[in-house]
Amino acid sequence: MKFVKESRIAAPPEEVFAFHESKGALQRLIPPWEEVRVEEQADSIRPGSRVVLVSRVGPMPMRWVAEHTEYEPPHRFADRQVSGPFARWYHVHHFLDDGRGGTILRDEVDYEPPMGLLGRLFGDHVIRHKLGKMFDFRHEATRKAVESGDFEPAGHAPP
Repeated sequence: MKFVKESRIAAPPEEVFAFHESKGALQRLIPPWEEVRVEEQADSIRPGSRVVLVSRVGPMPMRWVAEHTEYEPPHRFADRQVSGPFARWYHVHHFLDDGRGGTILRDEVDYEPPMGLLGRLFGDHVIRHKLGKMFDFRHEATRKAVESGDFEPAGHAPP
């Protein structure tokens, strides 16, 4: 199954990509209504680096381990679920030059819901709704941070 979200950001791809590499970007991209804690995070989004998120499904804690698999600055990077709630999850972040000084931020998620056929039949509507809300938030948070310059690019010390 595939989910896609696109939006325009009034900054070049290099800046939008730099935001995603910046310290604290992941925390800024987690919607406040999601009770998710970053348990572990590498200092980069290069292949092999991992992120571990912890959330709750009812009273049960759930760990989601993702590993970065592709890194082509400033055009794309990708991550896949190593373990977590989905049967399969592969997420490609695209940063496309719009030809007008801006970026089309495009998130493509190929996923398979848990629980096989039952998950596909009964869970996909709920999953798509949650993904829509989450990526709306993420794109707006990215747009605000990048267009305002409110982030510190990786590898730069504050003045």
